[in-house]
Amino acid sequence: MRHQRVMKKFGRSTEHRKMLMRSLVTNLINAESIKTTLPKAKEARKDADKIVTIAKKGDLAARRLAASRLTEPKAVQKLFDKIAPAMKDRQGGYTRIIKLGTRKGDAAEMCILQWVTVGAAAAPAAEEASKEVK
Repeated sequence: MRHQRVMKKFGRSTEHRKMLMRSLVTNLINAESIKTTLPKAKEARKDADKIVTIAKKGDLAARRLAASRLTEPKAVQKLFDKIAPAMKDRQGGYTRIIKLGTRKGDAAEMCILQWVTVGAAAAPAAEEASKEVK
């Protein structure tokens, strides 16, 4: 039975799943918005929110912890220089998920995962992307 089981496995091994989430969060930091499937976005959102909370501390230990959880040093730099200061006044909920509809090939539910501070500028892009998917 699945009682109290929160994480999805995505049919992957533990190492593959961890690397997938690290990659999604790193790409979210670098690109500020990524297009992926809905279940992957919901799992990556958890990791992204946790890493922003770590980065808001801003000390050396937090930087090293973030570097151990991300795949690129540039992403760590951007996280501490741009994203964490922009989220300074927020208590949580640093990301948003915009649903796009289903993918044509396999009917997977697609979405855009982005930072909340990206704001209204990304809304027209999301509408264009949803037209692409359909």
